[in-house]
Amino acid sequence: MQEKKKSDVVEKIVSLAKRRGFVFQSSEIYGGLNGCWDYGPLGVELLKNIKEEWWKFMTYRENVEGLDASILMHPKVWEASGHVENFSDPMIDCKQCKSRFRLDILVETLASKKKKKYLQEFITKVDSVEYKEKVNGLGDDENEINVIFNLILDDDSCNKILLTEINCPQCGNKGTFTEARLFNLMFKTFIGPLEDTSSVVYLRPETAQGIFVNFLNVQGSSRQKLPFGIAQIGKAFRNEINTKNFLFRTREFEQMEMQFFVRPSDAQKWFDYWKSERLEWFKSLGMTPNKLRYHDHEKLAHYADAATDIEYEFPFGWGEIEGIHNRTDFDLSRHEQFSGKSLKYFDEEAKEKFIPFIIETSAGASRSFMAFFIDAYYEEEVNGEVRVVLRFNPKIAPIKAAILPLVNKDGMPKVARKIETELRKNFKVFYDDKGAIGRRYRRQDEAGTPYCFTIDTQTFEDNTITVRERDSMLQERILIDELKNYLIRKIIG
Repeated sequence: MQEKKKSDVVEKIVSLAKRRGFVFQSSEIYGGLNGCWDYGPLGVELLKNIKEEWWKFMTYRENVEGLDASILMHPKVWEASGHVENFSDPMIDCKQCKSRFRLDILVETLASKKKKKYLQEFITKVDSVEYKEKVNGLGDDENEINVIFNLILDDDSCNKILLTEINCPQCGNKGTFTEARLFNLMFKTFIGPLEDTSSVVYLRPETAQGIFVNFLNVQGSSRQKLPFGIAQIGKAFRNEINTKNFLFRTREFEQMEMQFFVRPSDAQKWFDYWKSERLEWFKSLGMTPNKLRYHDHEKLAHYADAATDIEYEFPFGWGEIEGIHNRTDFDLSRHEQFSGKSLKYFDEEAKEKFIPFIIETSAGASRSFMAFFIDAYYEEEVNGEVRVVLRFNPKIAPIKAAILPLVNKDGMPKVARKIETELRKNFKVFYDDKGAIGRRYRRQDEAGTPYCFTIDTQTFEDNTITVRERDSMLQERILIDELKNYLIRKIIG
């Protein structure tokens, strides 16, 4: 029953997102393109506001500079970064129903009890005393079960046996999976008129490499000294086989990344600093604190010395919305090696050259969008009716205020239009004169608009309007001349 409720929440959010113009399926009139989404009038505003808040938080400080690197880069960039060799996912196919699965995602969907059952069946088919002891000693601790399950999956000689115990989630058959095969996630294209190996380039799978290859360009032109960072917001592309959960896993997305260059001896200090800073950013924009947590990586990527995810509790479970990594000197060292150009930093005070360590903060703009959207979604009963409201922080709300003449006569529309014209110079506002005032309030609640300004008969007596606040639904009257300052105080604080 609980799982059905969680599924219902996602369905309601997807429906609301389309109906109110937040998100549409890409190429919907042609049946849609799986894993690709279009942001509608309200969605593009929400996404823009999230990116702007990130940009201000990250770059409106003395030691972080901005960058916008090209999507297409020299193919050797991806050889140096390890993407050509390592950026692959293990895929398995069901020989019965022909469904294809990413192995790690398939494993994510398995309940811990199922995993334990599969492990117990697995040890009857192997001779390993070590694995038998580990499995026989298992309790019901979910983390412990996951560790043992993943350990055996990583063992090439054993994962084939374990896979024979797992049922296909599509057709339910057991023992029908092929062996895991690696599938590179980069989109390949060609530069120039010939489609041959000499003209191959890739759509970037991450924005970070553009920062790394521009490290000395930015450092020299900005005259920054360590520690300092380079921030970038940009598109990335991954040829995901199994996209799922709305905006959570898509093929085209935007990243909000900052690479912070530090002395090797200071890496842990700055790793802890940015880990704390980034969690507080989500909280500062209204995300529910108990739906956020850290998840420290036990198994690290080839470039990392430490890694932590900031996770949000989505209706389908905990999912990463940002990663903080200590990338050591791996990236700059590799690019120095492959390019033949020095990427060492010269410390004038110490009179020494060295390759800095890098602390990375990497957030997905679309995943952040989804997390903020879900977190803001509320249903409540008001006067016997269900009120749907998106309680966005005013800073990221798509529309900051709605201007509503109580009736379409007695000069009210004229005053309302004048207010709209003045406020539109500084804020995204919306004019609505259709339907009963209560119905108009509900429409703005669904859009996440924090304030509604209603022009009524009293407006002509004392030059005031009614301000209705979205979350509490409380109303107060303020002077028309104070509207701009009122919104500045409420939104900017």
